[in-house]
Amino acid sequence: MIAGFTFPLSIDMKKNQFDLEHLKKIADHALDYAKKIGATASEVEVSFGTGKNISVRLGALETLEINRDKGFSVTLFNGQRKGSSSSSDLSIQSIDDTVDAAFNIARYTAPDPLFGLADKSLMANNMKDLDLHNAWDISIDHMIDLAKICEASAFDVSKKITNSEGASISSSEGIFIYANSHGFIGGYPTSRHSIGCSVIAEEKSMMQRDYWYSSARHVVDLEPIDSVGRSAGNRTLSRLGAKKIHTCHAPVIFEAPIAKGLISSLISAISGGNLYRQSSFLLDSLGKKVASDQLTIEEDPFILRGDASSMFDDEGVATHSRLLVDQGIINGYLLSSYSAKKLGMQSTGNAGGAHNLIVKTGNQDLNGLIKTMHKGLLVTELLGHGLNMVTGDYSRGASGYWIEDGVIAYPVEEITIAGNMKDMLKQIVAIGNDVYKNGSKHTGSILLETMSIASS
Repeated sequence: MIAGFTFPLSIDMKKNQFDLEHLKKIADHALDYAKKIGATASEVEVSFGTGKNISVRLGALETLEINRDKGFSVTLFNGQRKGSSSSSDLSIQSIDDTVDAAFNIARYTAPDPLFGLADKSLMANNMKDLDLHNAWDISIDHMIDLAKICEASAFDVSKKITNSEGASISSSEGIFIYANSHGFIGGYPTSRHSIGCSVIAEEKSMMQRDYWYSSARHVVDLEPIDSVGRSAGNRTLSRLGAKKIHTCHAPVIFEAPIAKGLISSLISAISGGNLYRQSSFLLDSLGKKVASDQLTIEEDPFILRGDASSMFDDEGVATHSRLLVDQGIINGYLLSSYSAKKLGMQSTGNAGGAHNLIVKTGNQDLNGLIKTMHKGLLVTELLGHGLNMVTGDYSRGASGYWIEDGVIAYPVEEITIAGNMKDMLKQIVAIGNDVYKNGSKHTGSILLETMSIASS
């Protein structure tokens, strides 16, 4: 136990809000205790946070949630054996018991010569403030009022909007500390706020639904409340009169919010876990051209207020900006220390996943892409999970709009689009500048040369 410091039975967010020093002391104690009982190396994370979420439907409060969470997790190594344990109790007895549990687990796990912390030389030593925390001092009553305004704005779009799945607002903030026995310790406060709305339109006994939402770390970066509602209303209204289409091969545009799924698939295929397990359609792709010249992706962990911004990864390894994909050529993988060792490489600072991914755009907006495509399918919603990571085979249910003569002709539904990701990446014709920034992957709409389109 650290002299002069008493561990509380619980943490009061109001009194100890974002107290980094408090969490550091907990982490230091856990690491000291792990070493005392015989661990050869260890790492811990301590966190706490609060959040509130409300939703309204048809002008009335439907759900109200207030959460307050605490967490402690430890991974320790006993030679080549590893054990992990976690707890939501931050009392000193619970901390010690959790470390003991991890050590006992390590006694029985199979040894692995690659187990261990990331190399000490890779630890981050620059802790620049990336402005990731902004408290939203808003009452529950005010949140309810704003959600009602959001939903009402959707209904105001048209009398054809007759029902609602609700409007919601959420706000959360928290803090964490990661530390390991290399002597590394780091952490920072974070926040996340969001607004969303989903409504239903009806015409001639046919109904359609759609939604829109906005999320950001800082409240000022959220879309206006009424704008989110109007977007949800307009998107829903535009889907009325949806038709089926005949099976064909045609160009396809993935609208920006959907296009980020294509980027996610590529990132999964060049991530360490899938690579060393031989479960990727892009094995041995480093330095090779796997996509068209149109695809360039930058990884930037240092964007102020970014969704996936951080000076270090989940193992304390320093992050770096890099050109991940350059005109279709894979410049690097995404590796944790373990996956890097399995591949005979070095960690890239991606334990926990990719950091902010910025897809280079062209000079056309979505309407420009539609004119360029001339005839084909604009996809605005996908259903199911239809990607085989080993082969790259891709098949998803979809809905959207059929394009004729460079303009939207009519909405379509109950169709399936299919292809292979290895071909789809090479068939990227253009990427729009209508960048979608909700989340950690920023991309515009993506136009593909051709896909198989089947009516269900």
